[in-house]
Amino acid sequence: MDIPRIGVAEEKRKRRLVWVAVAAFGLAGAAVGLSRLKPAAPAVERATVWIGKVERGPMLRQVRGSGTLVPEVVRLIPADTNARVEHRILEPGAAVQPDSEILLLSDPQVEQETVDAEMQLRRAEAEFVNLRVQLENQRLDEEAGVASSEAQYEQGRLRALADRELSDAGLISAISLKISASSADALRIRAEMDRKRLAAAAKGVEAQLAAKRAEVDQRRAMYELRRRMRDSLHVRAGLAGVLQEISVEVGQVVTPGMNLARVAEPGRLMARVHVPATQARDVVAGQSAEVDTRNGLVAARVARIDPAVHDGTVTVDLTLAGPLPRGARPDLNVDGTIEIERLDDVVFVGRPAFGQEGSTVGLFRLEPDGKHAARVQVKLGRASVNAIEVVQGLKPGDEVILSDTSRWDEAGRIRLD
Repeated sequence: MDIPRIGVAEEKRKRRLVWVAVAAFGLAGAAVGLSRLKPAAPAVERATVWIGKVERGPMLRQVRGSGTLVPEVVRLIPADTNARVEHRILEPGAAVQPDSEILLLSDPQVEQETVDAEMQLRRAEAEFVNLRVQLENQRLDEEAGVASSEAQYEQGRLRALADRELSDAGLISAISLKISASSADALRIRAEMDRKRLAAAAKGVEAQLAAKRAEVDQRRAMYELRRRMRDSLHVRAGLAGVLQEISVEVGQVVTPGMNLARVAEPGRLMARVHVPATQARDVVAGQSAEVDTRNGLVAARVARIDPAVHDGTVTVDLTLAGPLPRGARPDLNVDGTIEIERLDDVVFVGRPAFGQEGSTVGLFRLEPDGKHAARVQVKLGRASVNAIEVVQGLKPGDEVILSDTSRWDEAGRIRLD
């Protein structure tokens, strides 16, 4: 016979509710715990990153640019007239002297104008000589006239003296004496006028000769100009050095001012490098530099800074202070390193991949275990070619990852394997 169990069903129901509540609280706690867990740090192979150590001490600020060797002395040879290239006498690479002929040009009009100018000069010179002879003859005639006037005056004066003596002796009348004295005065005045006329004529002669001489000089200058234009058809180096380039071909028609060739002194080279505009603001003339020719290093000094920016760079000329290595020649690719200043006591580190001067960047700093790195914000200061000043965020002895970590921008911590 079954005996009913009072309250057993109620007790089971309560027990089930308790277990359900416990399970619910457990799931909620697990969810909260999981939500507070940090995401797993991405793994990075240590060999693929560049790790630098923060140091304290002196830092040399430098900027670097790439460029080429260029001659210090270059002569560009332009065309002086319209002409046609008849012959290329020399080719690039040839050693030349100032009178070495490089090209032969032709222009019949220049030849004809030179001949015409020479003939006009010769005609003007002949006219000058003829005018001088004519004026000289006129001067002689006028001097003869003056001499004749003076002789007549002298005769009149002597006649007046004789008549005075005769008048004093009562041999001639007073009227005759006055007539002879008046005639002598007239001859005196005439002689004085002739002398003044001769002096004025002499000045006129000089003026006429000066005018004709100016015409001769003008014709001579025109002839010299035409002759130089004719001579320029024989294109010469004008400089002892090496012929670097010929810009025209045989048969080509050239115009005035067109570049024909380039000659340079190969023994006097300088480096022309292009420095990023953001780094060129501290570059000044006279700073020490070093030029790497890929075959040796040469001491140099900043000679000139281009005031304009081209394609984000500033052109800087470096004069070479030391002997050139073997193989150094114009247009050779080189690297130039310019010393800006020496900082005696600063905290610095190797330059990060994207670290710019005066910026704040996020860098991964290695943790004490050496296996993890956490991101920290670092304020950077003055920069050099391979190093940069640390203003805030790191201390001497810290190790940071300097290579590109942009693919882990979303991670605050990484693991090094």
